[in-house]
Amino acid sequence: MSSIEIAPEDLPEVAHANHGKTTAAWVTNIGLTIAALIASVGIAVTAWPVVWVGVGLAVVSLAAGAALRALGHGQPLQ
Repeated sequence: MSSIEIAPEDLPEVAHANHGKTTAAWVTNIGLTIAALIASVGIAVTAWPVVWVGVGLAVVSLAAGAALRALGHGQPLQ
């Protein structure tokens, strides 16, 4: 048993029920997964242009996820 007591007003707010299952999250995660696969293949075969394509795709995926979130297709900002 813990001797620490937390007052109800000190508890965090209840999280949203979507658990990150939003369009922005899916686009970002799928894009980053594909980018990692491309970059890892480029590293494995020592093809640096392929590695940089993977890195570029990662940047584009992050930008797309941020844009979708800003447009309201992601977790709401509080």
